Amino acid sequence: MKGRSTASTFAWQLAICVTVLSIWQWGYDLHASLPWLVPDLLDPYFISKPSDIFENFLVLSCIKSKMGILNGWLNGDFTKCLARNQNNLWVATAITLKNTFFGFVTGVASGFVVGLILGRSDRLSAIFQPFITAVNSIPRIALAPIIVLALGIGDMSKVVTSWIVVVFLVFFNTFEGARSIDEGFVSAARLLGASEWQITRTVVIPSTMAWVFASLTPAISFALIGVIVGEFIGAERGIGRLIIESEARGEASGMMVAVIVLMLVGVILSALIWRLQAYLLRWQQHNMAE
Repeated sequence: MKGRSTASTFAWQLAICVTVLSIWQWGYDLHASLPWLVPDLLDPYFISKPSDIFENFLVLSCIKSKMGILNGWLNGDFTKCLARNQNNLWVATAITLKNTFFGFVTGVASGFVVGLILGRSDRLSAIFQPFITAVNSIPRIALAPIIVLALGIGDMSKVVTSWIVVVFLVFFNTFEGARSIDEGFVSAARLLGASEWQITRTVVIPSTMAWVFASLTPAISFALIGVIVGEFIGAERGIGRLIIESEARGEASGMMVAVIVLMLVGVILSALIWRLQAYLLRWQQHNMAE
């Protein structure tokens, strides 16, 4: 019964994908005869066509030349293409992923530590609350031009932009998680002679992990957004730079290649976070099963 339900779900998903791609590819051909039915948004000038996007993907990834000829591996054409294009799709994706990783890790780590400290200290929380509220009220993306101006168009500005987007998201979740701990557990640990560090390690941190992981899936997406915004403003390489270059040339297919790559990267990163969450919080699932 479960296998049949899974097969039915997959069939529906496949049918939706085929329908969307078919409308995307051939829908605008009906615009001349049925303008009231087909929106202008389907104009290939704005969103290109799946076939053109795939062809541009092959060119940007150096699998094909601009003449439509496959680049050979053995004769060195593929390597030469990579050398000619310093911001090819492979390099751009790697640069964006690297900056996203560092921005995500530093943002999660610093947000978790500060949230944990302020969440367990009423005194520190009262002192820093107005400052945190003031900084949090600033749209983080609005700080991206200032960060690029201060740190230049290198990778550091992208990492900092990603960090500043992630850190507050993780901080507030950790802060609320630390605040919501049942004080009875803390009192029981103290009664048993546990030190403050032992209480933090065995009671506070495990209790806040569910709150932290609730913020990680949106945090990885925001980290990627921060990097792309930084690359929009100024970058030597990266997927954001690819999008800006394609926009300047009026190539919708190039922009859509970059957008689809970003979508796939986001899905993969979110799936990894879900797997990590399922592994680290398996004790919660075990308790629920009981």
